Amino acid sequence: MAKDKQIIKRTKLEIAKSPEGLEGPGFFATKLEDVIGLARANSLWPLPFATSCCGIEFMATMASDYDLARFGSERLSFSPRQADMLMVMGTIAKKMGPILRQVYEQMAEPKWVLSVGACASSGGIFDTYSVLQGIDRIIPVDVYVPGCPPRPEQILEGVMKIQELAKNESLRRRNSDEYKKLLNSYGIE
Repeated sequence: MAKDKQIIKRTKLEIAKSPEGLEGPGFFATKLEDVIGLARANSLWPLPFATSCCGIEFMATMASDYDLARFGSERLSFSPRQADMLMVMGTIAKKMGPILRQVYEQMAEPKWVLSVGACASSGGIFDTYSVLQGIDRIIPVDVYVPGCPPRPEQILEGVMKIQELAKNESLRRRNSDEYKKLLNSYGIE
């Protein structure tokens, strides 16, 4: 009995600070936009588009040592219509460019793109006629993860950056003229 009391005294529980809003006995009110952002950020469904060694590092990221599931991304989606985070990993050949673009266009809004590794971000060491020198030439990219290949910790950091974007993004940003101009610059209607 005394041992249990000692354990309880040693553990310091800290109550998390509540988000900005109105609160009182029995209720808490906040903005709908904040709640939707929080839900989006903690339930991202990734679509892995992996081709080479970066894909192997992504497999390690999904495994038990790093566990991407703790960020709400345990459900991999191999259908673009059911995903909201496109993770492009590895060398992308120019022949694969139209397929990657089609996958991006089939994803529903809101969608985010994570470019993982040097090859997806800039072509890497493959400065050849057949390798796409960065996926940002065909689709807009939200977060770049450097490395050849990047460590699983770096991929997790990239996912957390996407979560920040999802949490803080305005619900109306996707309808803005600025966003439409960005898509038009890529030839996407």
